[in-house]
Amino acid sequence: MKIKYIYQQFLSHISVLIVAFLILSLLFTHFVENVVYQNKVKELTNYGESILTDFEQAGQNHVLLQYKRVLDGQNIYFSIFDQHGRIVFPISNSSPQTTITEEDWNKLSNGEKVVTKHNIKWADQEVSLVAIPYIARSGLTGGILLISPISGSREMISEANQYLLFTVLIALSISFLLSWILSKIHVNRIKKIRRATSKISKGDYNAYIATSNFDEIDEMANDFNKMVDQLKLSNEEIESLEMRRRRFMADVSHELRTPLTTISGVIEGLKHHMIEEAEREKGINLVSDETKRLIRLVNENLDYERIRSNQIKLVKEKIDLKEILEIIKDHLYYQAEEKQIKLVIEAQKEMIIHADYDRLFQILMNITKNSIQFTDSGQILLRGWQSHHHSFIQIEDTGIGMDQEEIESIWKRFYKADISRSSNQFGEFGLGLSIIKRLVELHNGEITVESKPNKGTKFTIMLPN
Repeated sequence: MKIKYIYQQFLSHISVLIVAFLILSLLFTHFVENVVYQNKVKELTNYGESILTDFEQAGQNHVLLQYKRVLDGQNIYFSIFDQHGRIVFPISNSSPQTTITEEDWNKLSNGEKVVTKHNIKWADQEVSLVAIPYIARSGLTGGILLISPISGSREMISEANQYLLFTVLIALSISFLLSWILSKIHVNRIKKIRRATSKISKGDYNAYIATSNFDEIDEMANDFNKMVDQLKLSNEEIESLEMRRRRFMADVSHELRTPLTTISGVIEGLKHHMIEEAEREKGINLVSDETKRLIRLVNENLDYERIRSNQIKLVKEKIDLKEILEIIKDHLYYQAEEKQIKLVIEAQKEMIIHADYDRLFQILMNITKNSIQFTDSGQILLRGWQSHHHSFIQIEDTGIGMDQEEIESIWKRFYKADISRSSNQFGEFGLGLSIIKRLVELHNGEITVESKPNKGTKFTIMLPN
């Protein structure tokens, strides 16, 4: 059976209130009854002690008669009894004729000043009874017995209970209203979270909830807002990745179509003898170059997936940094010469780095080729130095540089610094720097970049010794 949360809240509040009011009412009723009966006992006791004292001093019955007339008006009756329990004053039908029990008589004999009883029958009505002993030198010589009907006390208690009932009803009415309002407020706050959740399920990631850090519901709302931020970032990343994936597919189609078209054309020409004998070697070399280019394109993508999924194993060894920089300089000398770029090496002598030789060569070669691609008539500085715990390799060019937005994006897969250019900045498919960053991380190192438009770019690699 489904019960709405607001009714659960309301019923729980009201149940607690009703139980609390019932307990308080019972305690209050019991307290009022005790107070009323104690006051009645105290009143009867005071009268009894006064009568005994005045009778002892005067020794005449007219004192008792005067007290009788006064107390009859207050609906209080008394009688004097001797040491044997016989009533000696007054002898009349209206006088208390209640027989004192043996237990009560023992108490009086032991000198207990007051023996009280409630709710006992006398003259067909319930009364309160007080017995006070009179002790002389010889022992118990008698005492006084006072009786007062409890009807007046009952009326007082009933009136107090009536006021209590009215108070409880008013308090419960107010409590009902407040409980309903509080339950409604809590339910509305939960409904806000529910509506926001519904919006997110429909793809709206701007469903934030106003919070005030008041209670656990606000804490849950804060956590919900944090979740929305994470979902929003994830969604933006997914959209960005999807956009780059589409761009990547377009690039793949373009990059693969060009060499395949060239290869297909040359093979068809050779097959049908459409290429002259003098041009055949040139055509074969062209096919070879385009084939190598295709292999490079495919390997670059395969490398990224293997590196990303930690499927490669590094074989670290001691590497002379200056030696590997010289090899890179020799490999790229003609490319740099064509663009009037000077390659300069500045490295400490016999600087040894602990790294995987092939992967370190791949890292440095890729960055240096990128620097050549975006530098014209300038200089590329290959620098290396060591501290106590780390080795640093820096490649700095005087090329066109990048703005801050590009710097933050270059590590993303498929990113291209300028998609309008015929060739991109970071490898064939924009995978170059993604691979480099991952390879540096696999060496437990860090790579950073500093760049400003038209002022060059500086890559710094830090590897542990």
